[in-house]
Amino acid sequence: MDLQTLFYPKSIAVIGASTKEGSVGNDVFKNLLFGYRGEVYPINLNAETVLGRRAYASIKAVPSEVDLAVVVVPAKAVPAVLKEAGEKKVKAAIVISAGFKERGGEGAELEEEIKKICLNSDIALVGPNCLGVINPQISMNASFAVSTPKEGKIAFISQSGALCSSVIDYANSLGIGFSKFVSVGNKACLDEADFLLYFADDPQTKVILIYAEQFKNSPKLISAVNRVIRSDNPKPIIVLKAGRTAAGAIASTSHTGALGGDDKIYEGFFSQNGMIRVYSVEEFFNCAVAFANNPPAQGKRIAIVSNAGGPAILATDALIEKGLELAQLSPETINGLKTIFPPASNINNPIDVLGDARSDRYRAAIDFALKDKNVDGLLIILTPQTTTEIEATAQVIIEAKKNSIKPIIVSFMGQSTVESGVKLLKEAGVAQIAFPDEAGRVMASLVKFYQNVSEPEGEKFVFAGLDKVKVVSIMIEAKSRGQTFFPEVEAREIIEAYGLPLLKSRRASSAEEAVAAAKELGGKVAMKIISKDIVHRTDVGGVMLDVKPEEVANRFNEMIATVSANVPQAKLDGVLLMEMAPSWQQLEDGGGLEVVLGVKKDSNLGHAIMFGLGGIYIEVLKDVTFRLAPLTKKDAEVMIKSIRSAKIFERIRGRRALDKKALIDAIGRLSQLVIDFPQIKELDLNPILVLPEGKGIKVLDARILIE
Repeated sequence: MDLQTLFYPKSIAVIGASTKEGSVGNDVFKNLLFGYRGEVYPINLNAETVLGRRAYASIKAVPSEVDLAVVVVPAKAVPAVLKEAGEKKVKAAIVISAGFKERGGEGAELEEEIKKICLNSDIALVGPNCLGVINPQISMNASFAVSTPKEGKIAFISQSGALCSSVIDYANSLGIGFSKFVSVGNKACLDEADFLLYFADDPQTKVILIYAEQFKNSPKLISAVNRVIRSDNPKPIIVLKAGRTAAGAIASTSHTGALGGDDKIYEGFFSQNGMIRVYSVEEFFNCAVAFANNPPAQGKRIAIVSNAGGPAILATDALIEKGLELAQLSPETINGLKTIFPPASNINNPIDVLGDARSDRYRAAIDFALKDKNVDGLLIILTPQTTTEIEATAQVIIEAKKNSIKPIIVSFMGQSTVESGVKLLKEAGVAQIAFPDEAGRVMASLVKFYQNVSEPEGEKFVFAGLDKVKVVSIMIEAKSRGQTFFPEVEAREIIEAYGLPLLKSRRASSAEEAVAAAKELGGKVAMKIISKDIVHRTDVGGVMLDVKPEEVANRFNEMIATVSANVPQAKLDGVLLMEMAPSWQQLEDGGGLEVVLGVKKDSNLGHAIMFGLGGIYIEVLKDVTFRLAPLTKKDAEVMIKSIRSAKIFERIRGRRALDKKALIDAIGRLSQLVIDFPQIKELDLNPILVLPEGKGIKVLDARILIE
């Protein structure tokens, strides 16, 4: 599909251009007529002219070629006008009209129809149900937005049309400009991934902003994201994702399902693919301005120059909390500052120029900091005081930025007093952020993005000896009998076929068989009820631990009786006996750790792999993280590092470190399982016992749900 023609058409037809003042059809045509530099043709069945321009009864009646059609007619009329557009060889269309998939029923059918028409006619379709498309570079406002944004380096993609007009107004007040502005609407044909691929090569675009409620087709999206951020000219993708909270968790058949709310999965998706997630419109534009107006960061050592101690501390805290560090200033820098600064000045980092600092003292501190080889980036803070030269200091910063190859972020704190200086900074393309702690967080985003894109892509997992044939057989048998839930006995067979280590077990249908099984296993055993009708066995008396061999027969009968009483409708298929996993106290060097691995299939993104602390407290602590399959070894390593309790895997007080290598291998095998068998909807391996380094892991429990 031709997105170049979408953004740079030589001629545009507005189908549904209206003579009625205040109507969408009138506003769209007016926006184009009084700005766009190419030819604009109004299409209106009932009018001879629209705003003084000759109108045509149909697009086919236009005597010249038409590159772009902007459609503003009732939904039911859209298929017919798009067919005509196809016959006219129109290359792109923006359907602003609403009344499609968002309404369901007949609307969804209409949307499918126009999608087919555009695909068959090779029309690049934006929408339907969108605000439109704007290219400030050629003054093309093919939308019903009230105003046209300024020209700049930022591309904006929004799933919400209503948000767009407000964003334009807000951005204009901040002096922020755009390279392209797209409201994607229902995404019948073109979605975020298509526009990302275009912006990857767009010379006018340096930063990409996305407002999204949901993404779809994650393989396509991931490919597009990699094209943007893994190229020779990496561009940051900053995402403001709505829908972070839910009114309540839907009842689920597994811990992974209960913990795998959409937003947790999206959080993992963004992190895994190098996208920068923000949580407010203010943060959205702060990051955009910082990236658009700075060179790539080469390291995480930051210097702070400030005329006030408190704000410098706030900035320091934000930097450190986000993983950056204060630069250790070189002896040359420190000695140079000593010669020109008052004795009361702090010439270490943060560099305190003192409250009475004028622009010359700022100039000296900034020059020394930027020349210091130990400094990778500079954060400058100014608070207005009686001797502060606000405009002169702003000019000092502007001059310094012109020659700097290091990122500079500025925080002139205040409102009316610093307004003149802030205006100068913005006009000169200096990233100005109102508060120093936010400036620190934005600097961290800047640094981390360029660190991430410079790192090599993760090594792929390669496994030999996976018994895929066995799992295929199990899945076919399950399908033949309409089975969707695999209790532990059957789930163990599946995960064992993919090389995940299990405790030894035996199945028993009677007390006598249970006694014989316990003898084979030796020592104490765990006993678990077998039933396809029971998911959480502990809740119904279906789990017994540390059962001595001489107690097995009585405990077998007791378990059957208890579960039958608690869940009389459940069909019981016996009891699974397993060797007891060693306790923390029994393990060499004092312990192992219970973790969880799981899977949840997201309808939009695909299979999300979950890792975190496991056992009975999983849904209390909720210390888990998600990544999308397929995973690399780097993804698995990052998952282990990213939970709050990650340090527990390291050597602590003489206890050996836990076997992260075996855990990484298990994460990879689980990722491969769901890639090979996409019908897996949810999966829980909980708990998994991670043993000391070199001892491996053991899966203690498993369950699988398929579509």
